[in-house]
Order: sequence, then C-alpha cells, then structure tokens
Amino acid sequence: MENTESKAVAVILVGGPTKGTRFRILSFNTPEPLFPLAGQPMVGHLINSCKRVFFFTWTIPNLAQVFLVGFYEEREFAIYVSSISNELKVPVRYLKEDKPHGSGGSLFYFRDQIMEESPSHIFMLNHDVCCSFPLPNMLEAHMSYGGMGTILVIKVSAESANQFGELVADPITKELLHYTEKPETFVSDLINCGVYVFTPQIFSAIQEVYLHMEDRADISRASSFELQLATRSLPIDYVRLDQDILSPLAGKKQLYTYETMDFWEQIKTPGMSIKCSALYLAQFRCSSPHLLANGDGNKKAMVVGDVYIHPSAKVHPTAKGIGNKLSFGCGSIISYIDEQIGPNVSISANVRVAAGARLVNCIVLDDVDIKENAVIMYAIVGWKSSLGRWSRVQADGEYNTKFGITILGEAVSVEDEVVVINSIVLPNKMLNVSVQEEIIL
Repeated sequence: MENTESKAVAVILVGGPTKGTRFRILSFNTPEPLFPLAGQPMVGHLINSCKRVFFFTWTIPNLAQVFLVGFYEEREFAIYVSSISNELKVPVRYLKEDKPHGSGGSLFYFRDQIMEESPSHIFMLNHDVCCSFPLPNMLEAHMSYGGMGTILVIKVSAESANQFGELVADPITKELLHYTEKPETFVSDLINCGVYVFTPQIFSAIQEVYLHMEDRADISRASSFELQLATRSLPIDYVRLDQDILSPLAGKKQLYTYETMDFWEQIKTPGMSIKCSALYLAQFRCSSPHLLANGDGNKKAMVVGDVYIHPSAKVHPTAKGIGNKLSFGCGSIISYIDEQIGPNVSISANVRVAAGARLVNCIVLDDVDIKENAVIMYAIVGWKSSLGRWSRVQADGEYNTKFGITILGEAVSVEDEVVVINSIVLPNKMLNVSVQEEIIL
C-alpha cells in the first residue's frame, strides 16, 4: 500500500432496468442505483468509499478511475457521472453493456477499458450493498495473502445465511476453501458481502471459463471445474462470478477472505433503503458530521438523532408532533408524542415542511410539500408529492415485508386528514379517503 506507483480502479456493477423490479414504483423514472440514501445516491456511497470525500476514514490511495457497469441507457447516468467526476476530481465513467453478461462477464467485457491505466488491483462492488466498505484494510490483507482475489465476508445468523452465498474459510490463513450460492442446506454462517479486490489475473480466470464453455464436448474427461460449467444452461457469454469463478477456484490458494465486523446489509427491498439510510446517517457522525442537521425547536426545527436536510429544503422551526391523540377511519388511534424531526430522516432538495409536522424513520424525496401537522413514519414519500394538513403516512417498519413500509410514488397527493397505513400508492394518484394495507393502482 505504500508503493506510490501502484494504481487501483473500482468497478461498480449497477445492473439494469430489468433488475429494478424490487423497487417498482421508485424506479420508474430514476434508476435504482441513483435512489438517494442519507441524501446521496445509493451508488454514491460506494464511490465516496473509494475516494476521500465524505468517508475520510476509508480511502483507496492512487485511485485511477471508477467504472459504473450496467445496461441502463447512458443518458440515465450522464448527468450524475459528470457531476460526481467533477466533485471528486477522479474520472467516473459509465460503461453500457449491450446485454447482461453476468457479474464475471461484465468485468471481462470491459477489460480493455478497465486496464487502460494498468492498475495493479481492481475493486469490484455490487451497487445494492450497504456497509462501511473497509477497502484499504481489505487491500492490505489481500496483498499479504498473495492470491488472485479477496472477498469481503461477514458472519450472519444461521437462519438467514442461505439467502446469500455461503462459504468456508481457513481460520488461520483465511483462504477460501468452499463456496456455494444460496444452498438449500446450511453450510456456514460466513457469507459473501459482494465486495471484492482482484489482481488483473482475474481476467485470465474468466477467459478460462469462456474457453471451457466453448469446448465441453468430452464430458467424460472433464475435470471437476469443467463439470460444474457443463451443467449450466446459461448463454455461452454469461459468466457468474460466484458460481463460475469462486466455487471452482475455492481451495486452490487463489482466493482469500477478509471479514468485516462492522454493519452490512443488502438492499433487496424499498424497506431496506430506509434501514440503510439510517446506517449511513449513523456513519456520518464519525465521517461527515457536517452533513447532519441540528436544531432545538427555537430558530430551527427540533432535530433528534441522525437527520439529513438538504440545504434547499425549508423546514418550519415548529415542525414536530403536537402531543395529543386523534382517531381516524382505519380503526387506529394515532398518538403524537416525542415532538421532533428524527431520528433517521432524510429530507431531499426543495422539500417544504410546515409547522407542527413530525417526521421519523423516513425518506422524503425532492419537491415534496408537507402541510401543517402532517406525520410521516416508516415511509418513503416520492418526488413532487404532497401531504395535507393533519394527514398521516405510516407503516410498521418491518423492512423486508410487502407492506412493512408505506411508499408514495411520484406526484401523489394525500388530502387533509387522510391516513395511509402500510400501503403502496402508484404515481399520480390522489387519496381523499384513508387506506390500510392496500396497493393503489
């Protein structure tokens, strides 16, 4: 890491619109990787972890370029790529695939561009990962191992492990001994975090997979590596990093692991975006305290816990709960307590929050208008939406369930005194009656 001549590049896999179904109404007009968490695009947290801007604790020295690889249209990333490149003073480029090539295939498809600066190391990250990204520590461990690649791993509960790639590593050397993707039976509580560092040798490994896929006629003489490839039914130019690279090369002293003891989540659902926004807000306490709002209810609104408020947002100094109870048509009694904005609130550009409003555990997107005494809890409020006086948008906060959070799509209007509980509302709808556990099409 002290060699000033060595360079690193980062490759962030952003997928494409066919992969955005998890976000549904939130990805109609905005690619999922650009959805804001804690006031920054989802992919921005990864980019900033690669370059010293906000997360000064975790930086990669001599970062040459950052590549966003996916099959969204280039115009959808053009403005953001230009903006972040200027901000970080590091080239950030979007590389569009002609079609999905798989995680390994995507890397290989753009190998010439990735190797333009002759980097000694290549970081590879999945855009839907939320963690502290200990990349320098990971790189240092990788260089000490002397292998082709190092995988960021974490221990999880045995009950949840089979939702991810499970692996076995040597407790002393940290070598990857066994890898299996989402197994039906329990293998290990150690899982793949979707963050890697490789040497350029990774391209030779991927090329070998391609060669085996092109020439598998003599199965009887195939090695175990070839047999795994022979059973696939995917296109010949589609290479999965996990099944086609990690699994066959496990136990061959080429791949190693680095375990993180910090937070890690995969953003599988819109609900998880609220949880991950909270994690990033908490990280700001150490990395970027200037991004967190403050206020005591006098000249500024009462702020409790970790809250981000965009500089252009207008929040009334008395934005808070009002300490009484009201009964609404969904059979619920609403209790207004803890007079405050926060914790875990992200308020985007040009949002207007009127007097007496209360916001807790929510993401409010650009140009939203929140009227007097409205309440938002465990919800995402879409761009250009409006909430009437004494309205309430709330959910239970079960992040991974269908109705665990309430989602208002773009330009949704909730009229005065209407309550929306555990519901999903598609864009451009007007609600003049209260709803609970409904999808408003």
